[in-house]
Amino acid sequence: MTYTEFMASLAKGELPHLFLLAGEEPYYTARAEDAILRRLLPDAAARADALIRYEEMPPIETLMEALETMPFFTDKTVVVVHDAAVFRAGKKQEEDAAESKDTSTDALTALLTALPPTTYAIFTLGAKPDKRRKLYQTVEKHGRVLESEALRPWNVEQWLNIRLREMNRSMQREARTFFLRVTGMMQSISLTFLDHQLEKLLLYTDAPQFTEADLRAVFSEMPEVSVFALMDAVSARDVSRALDLLARCRADGVHFTVLLALLTRHVRQLWQAKRLLMQGTPPKGLGKVMGMHPFIAEKLGGHARSFNEKTLRDAVLTLADADYLLKTGRAGDELLEDALIRLCRK
Repeated sequence: MTYTEFMASLAKGELPHLFLLAGEEPYYTARAEDAILRRLLPDAAARADALIRYEEMPPIETLMEALETMPFFTDKTVVVVHDAAVFRAGKKQEEDAAESKDTSTDALTALLTALPPTTYAIFTLGAKPDKRRKLYQTVEKHGRVLESEALRPWNVEQWLNIRLREMNRSMQREARTFFLRVTGMMQSISLTFLDHQLEKLLLYTDAPQFTEADLRAVFSEMPEVSVFALMDAVSARDVSRALDLLARCRADGVHFTVLLALLTRHVRQLWQAKRLLMQGTPPKGLGKVMGMHPFIAEKLGGHARSFNEKTLRDAVLTLADADYLLKTGRAGDELLEDALIRLCRK
């Protein structure tokens, strides 16, 4: 069950007594856990009496004892287990052998099949669970499972739209483009971090619609913002601005390996877009082929048209040489500067 489906299901009817919140995006699992607790224990002051929380997987015997504990001063017991390693995937042969001998796991499985009517169990795992395990299949059958997939740049807009609706705000087209391009520069997207940045926007402005200037002000400390501007200058073949931004990135502490990796990826994307366009792919179809947001890919294709394919190919080779020489200490930032000049030369 996806995050959207899972959250919608919490608003319908009675809740099951068993939950597994697993996946690579902790933002979703944390919000889902909070939503469950608000449904089960709406009185925050009473949570101390009802809640048993483990920050890591306890011994199974300890966990079973907690699950069978009768509530005091409250009508239910809610057991939350973070980092529930018992659901984690491992080597199949070792798992099969362990499960066949592990009577404690069998006992836990049997208990989760028929929890006391006053007990609720919430397990979280910051990784994909092993769906072959009997324990997982028990939760799936008798409870509810959230599969929290990590977001990628090409599908972050769906999260953004939902979050803006929750905040009762919107974004101007230019601001949305800026947001999508900055997140596209990230090697991995942290929704928790992006959520904090959006919360800052609420403090920064009371306007119902965020502008690009608002986003630039709030996101200014992110190295991706200056790197994004550098890639923009490269796409525009503005060598003077590109060199100034390279110097600013280095002054801001952006390591050359990060710059080199992002610059190489950007040139490869320009080259890929160039070749696809030459092969007849329509600009609006670039996003699907390249695994990018359609609007961003179409804009990239527009920039790619102004480059000669040989220039892009030579730039990739130059950057590969720079990567080796910089990492072995045989050269400095002048190699990056040279690569930018060659790339932007018209």
